[in-house]
Amino acid sequence: MALDLNTAHERVMALAMQIYGAQEAEWLWSQLAPRLTAFSEQHPQWQSIEPGLTLDERDVLLITYGDQLRSDGQSPLETLRRFIGAKLAGLISGLHLLPHYPYSSDDGFSVIDYRQVDPELGDWGDVEALAADHRLMLDAVINHVSAKSEWFSDFLAGVEPFDRFFIALEPDTDVRSVYRPREHPLLTPFESSSGTRHLWTTFSTDQIDLDYRNPQVLLEVVDILLEYVGHGAELLRLDAVGLLYKELGTSCLHLPQTHGIVKLLRVVFDAVAPQVLLVPEINGPFEENQPYFGDGSDEAQLVYNFTLPPLVLHAFHAGSAEHLASWLATVPPPAPGCTYFNFLASHDGIGVRPAEPLLPTEGLQLLIERTEAHGGRVNYRSGGDGERCPYELTTTLYDGLTPPGDSIDRGVARFRAAHAIMLCLQGMPGLYVHSLFGTPNWHEGLAATGENRTLNRRKLTMSELEQLLADEAGRGSRVFAAVSELLRVRRAEPAFHPAARQDILALHPKVLAVRRRALAGYQVLCLTNVSEAALSLPINDAPDGDHVDLLTGTHWSPRSSTLEIELGPYGVCWLRH
Repeated sequence: MALDLNTAHERVMALAMQIYGAQEAEWLWSQLAPRLTAFSEQHPQWQSIEPGLTLDERDVLLITYGDQLRSDGQSPLETLRRFIGAKLAGLISGLHLLPHYPYSSDDGFSVIDYRQVDPELGDWGDVEALAADHRLMLDAVINHVSAKSEWFSDFLAGVEPFDRFFIALEPDTDVRSVYRPREHPLLTPFESSSGTRHLWTTFSTDQIDLDYRNPQVLLEVVDILLEYVGHGAELLRLDAVGLLYKELGTSCLHLPQTHGIVKLLRVVFDAVAPQVLLVPEINGPFEENQPYFGDGSDEAQLVYNFTLPPLVLHAFHAGSAEHLASWLATVPPPAPGCTYFNFLASHDGIGVRPAEPLLPTEGLQLLIERTEAHGGRVNYRSGGDGERCPYELTTTLYDGLTPPGDSIDRGVARFRAAHAIMLCLQGMPGLYVHSLFGTPNWHEGLAATGENRTLNRRKLTMSELEQLLADEAGRGSRVFAAVSELLRVRRAEPAFHPAARQDILALHPKVLAVRRRALAGYQVLCLTNVSEAALSLPINDAPDGDHVDLLTGTHWSPRSSTLEIELGPYGVCWLRH
């Protein structure tokens, strides 16, 4: 059941006092309490839901833009809903809808109006229809707003309360300690009613950072997030949340106040909508993501596994699973009520920083060289001493994995193997829409926008997609069939429940071996050959009895307690016993 308001009051006050001090904490609660009461009265259906993680092996999220697919006579959101119903029924359970608000740049991540659906996509009725059929994750782009937003226009005009919503500094302020994910200067000049103001712009000159030192900013954001849940969102992706709170003299990355804000949001939803899950988006090493679980009950329920994509990519480039396996062996099981959000590709590039502590210099260089050789690009950031550091690889996953001119047979086998790794790991998987079809890099789009990330953000018409899937010998239809097969098997197997135990086994340098133990006691051994060499893999001390490959139906029996498993190039075996 939901928390009572007395408990919420105690927890909000404790957190708000740490962030803002006693006086501002009292004000924040005085404003927040009636909002929580009103939401509960308007949405009583949430109150009967037990809190906690309700995910199981059937949960897979599709990551997609609202206008990913278009067809004549329908809103793009309606086209998306129909496509999912026709092609992905039984394959996914949820949908991460990338920003669907009016925007001015960055494909939606420079929001003009948080409370509106971009009329080019549809309306809130379309969003609610998606939520009726699927677990819906909406983007909370709450670190910054568009320079074209009314909030920012009011700031420049000196209109209250927005005159205190953004961070203005003197142009010569020393900001060298601030972590930078981009290369442009942190401060951007704007002309206002009070003269030139130099404002904090982490990501671009069109994305103006909000000032969470002002509790009224947090209150406004809580209002918006409650609206999203009112429209059916069960998961809230907190975009770039690690940068939320700014304090000069620090890196402004993952400050205690930022964790306090996420915990405060958890209190809000535990009180009025306990099924809502918070998913902080932290594009950094595992050690920066995992602390957002808090104590396992007071912060986020899911954290992104940003380390997985670059290490999987490296494994196939190097033909060795050793770095990937070594890291996975150190990943602790999540606390009860929490889990990892695993993915290989997204609308953004493949982050390099999460792999920096885990790969040698030559391993990182291999990622960069292969990405560029395969037609991708590299985005850079500014380091602490001004040096230029690689930040992300911008490429579709298929082209990132596949050399130019490689055969479709080998490319699809490699792509299937990469997804077999992601889908067998502890956590909930997210599948970017272009990974359904093995989409190539979109060089025409890059030429049009000049933005490297456009390579991986191609939009399609339904007729283009139907033509692609109709070509049974083509890459798109073969990738779709291969990934669909993996999803069907995974979603039918309780050993892939997020809470099922995971062990990483050292069986062969070229093979990632993951053992999952179902809550009922049996086990599934997942073997993935990351190389183009065929392998005969002996598994010693194998238990007696029948072993069956869930993917092929092949049966294996040990001889003298040893199983001999044959793995072809990029072969995959999910062996249940």
